[in-house]
Amino acid sequence: MKLKFLSLKLIILLGLSFQAFPQTNLVSAPPATVNVSFDRLQRIDAVIQQSLDKKEIAGAVALLARNGKIVYSKAFGYSDIESKAPLRTDNIFRIASQTKAITSVAVMMLFEEGKLLLDDPISKYIPSFSKPLVLDKFNPADSSYTTVPAKREVTIRDLLTHTSGIDYAVIGTAPFKAIYAKEGIPVGFEGGKVTLKEAVERLGKMPLGHQPGERFTYGLNTDVLGYLVEVLSGKSLDKFFEERIFQPLGMKDTYFVLPTNKHSRLTPIYTFDTNNNLVKYERNGVITADYPTRKTSYFSGGAGLSSTITDYATFLQMLLNGGVYNGKRLLGRRTVELMTSNQIGELNVRTDKFGLGFQITSELGQAKLGVSKGSFGWGGYFGTTYWADPKEKIVGLIFIQQSPLKSDIHDKFRAAVYQSLND
Repeated sequence: MKLKFLSLKLIILLGLSFQAFPQTNLVSAPPATVNVSFDRLQRIDAVIQQSLDKKEIAGAVALLARNGKIVYSKAFGYSDIESKAPLRTDNIFRIASQTKAITSVAVMMLFEEGKLLLDDPISKYIPSFSKPLVLDKFNPADSSYTTVPAKREVTIRDLLTHTSGIDYAVIGTAPFKAIYAKEGIPVGFEGGKVTLKEAVERLGKMPLGHQPGERFTYGLNTDVLGYLVEVLSGKSLDKFFEERIFQPLGMKDTYFVLPTNKHSRLTPIYTFDTNNNLVKYERNGVITADYPTRKTSYFSGGAGLSSTITDYATFLQMLLNGGVYNGKRLLGRRTVELMTSNQIGELNVRTDKFGLGFQITSELGQAKLGVSKGSFGWGGYFGTTYWADPKEKIVGLIFIQQSPLKSDIHDKFRAAVYQSLND
C-alpha cells in the first residue's frame, strides 16, 4: 500500500513537471485553440497590406505561434517585383544578424560540456586577443591612431553581450570602419577570400572602442564566437551547426551556402532608387546580395546564415521549451534562463537589456508595444525580425528582404499580435 502511494505521488509530480515545462513541437491549429481571435488576426493582413500599398516594401512573410500552435502563417506581395513572382512562406531569406542567436546557442552548448566558462578571457582560446589595447586618439586623415592599455582582457561573456569594445566593419562607427578597412577586416556577411580564422586573428590585434564591459557596442563579437566554436569543437562552424543544431531541430532550409537546388527560393533584396522606387539591391559598398549562393570559407557567426521563417520559428520554440524540441535536448532549462536574463546590469540597449545573444525586453520596453517583460529577440540587416515571449508563450516573426527599411511595419506587427490575444 505504501509503495502504491509513493508510485501515485511520483506520477503526480511527473505530471506537474511536464505541465510546468511542456515540450511543444510546432503544428498548425485554429487560433481559438490557444485563445487567439481569428477575426483580430486579420488586422495583421491590413497592417502588411498598408505597407505594400504605400510601396514601402516588396513583400513580407509573417508567422505567429502560441503554445506551439501556428495560428498565423502568410506571405504577402512579391518575391520578385519584375516577374511578379509571389512571395511564399517557404521562401529563403538572408537572416543576417539573426545568425547571432544560433551562434550563441552553440557557445552555450560548449559551456554545458565544460569546454569553457563565460568569464574566461577569449585569449585563452584565441591568443591574438591577449594584452588588448583601447583606442585613445584617431586621425581621420590617414586612419592612424593611438591607444592605451585595456584594464582587463575581453571575456566570452563580453562577446556574448556586445560589451567587449569590438566594433563593426563597414556599418560601424567612422573610426573603426576606417581602421578595419585598412586591416582587411570583413563586414561579417562574407569574408571574400579571407578565412574566418584569418579575420578573427587579425581582429584580435585591433584596438577596442572602449574598456571591456563599460558600454554596449554592437560589433563583430559573434564572428569571434563563431571561430571559438570551431577552435573548441574541432569542426567548421557550418558543420557544427548542421550536426548539433539544424539536424536535431529539423531545420532543413538553413545554410551559410545554399545548395544549388534551393537557389530559386532565395528572395531578392530590394532597396530604393533616387526617386524612392523599389529596385533590386545588388551591392552596397562591399555588401553583395549574392553571398548565400557563393562558396566561402568565412562562416560568419554574426551574419552569414539564410533561412525560412518556419525554420527560425522552430529554433525559437526550442528555446521557449527550455532547450528541447522533438524529444531532443540542445540546452538545459537553466542555461536558456541564463541566456535570456539581463547580463549587462545598468547598461541599456535603447530602453531594453541584453542577455547572452538576445535583446531582453525591460519593464520600460514593455510599455512601448505590450511585448512582455522578459521577452527575447533581435533582427537582421535586411529587414527580418523576431521575438519570443515566455510569459504569453508566443513566437512572432516577420521577414522582409530590403535595405533600408522605410516602414514602421515591425512595430505595427507586434502591436497587432498582442491585440489578437483573447484571454
